[in-house]
Amino acid sequence: MLTIHVAEASPEFAVLVDGAHIAAVGPYEELAAARPQARVRRWPGILTPGLLNPYGPELLEGTYHPDPREADEFGTEPITGERAQAIFRADASRRGASARRGVQRLLAHGTVAVAGELRGRPALDAVRRAGLAIGGRPANLPGPPSFSPVPLVLLPAPAPGGPARFAVFDVPDRAELVRRGASTCVATVLGGRLVHRSR
Repeated sequence: MLTIHVAEASPEFAVLVDGAHIAAVGPYEELAAARPQARVRRWPGILTPGLLNPYGPELLEGTYHPDPREADEFGTEPITGERAQAIFRADASRRGASARRGVQRLLAHGTVAVAGELRGRPALDAVRRAGLAIGGRPANLPGPPSFSPVPLVLLPAPAPGGPARFAVFDVPDRAELVRRGASTCVATVLGGRLVHRSR
């Protein structure tokens, strides 16, 4: 099914998605006129190529993401360091579920690719199942590991024929995205699938 994704603050940069690939990129009015049969998804904010998070191993293998049912024991925030490793040592089966929840957090922050060497099968499987790309790690890593690292690393702009992979942030422009961070994500698309939607 053909779908046009357009964001209110960036109508000049809409994308026409055909299955898992981008069929066209351009002003919304032009895409809609050329493909009037396409379904339209309208979003607030700006449509971007999505983010590369350089901290794949730290966030998916070095962090424990508690299940909401474990809130009484572990709380709801990610757990790092020796405490996370102790949780994994006590029950190795928690690695896979934690990695899947970590991937969901990445998607909720507009992440479409991760970097860093993932060594464990649970994290690799979670990344592959979600459809996240694996990119090169920058030489200089920004700050401590975070779902919204500073500076944000935007991928190259989507292009016709390329994978339908992008994110939408509820901000008026990129400067505000940099100021407010990736928690402003309202939608993430991977392989043409809407894998995160906050509204």
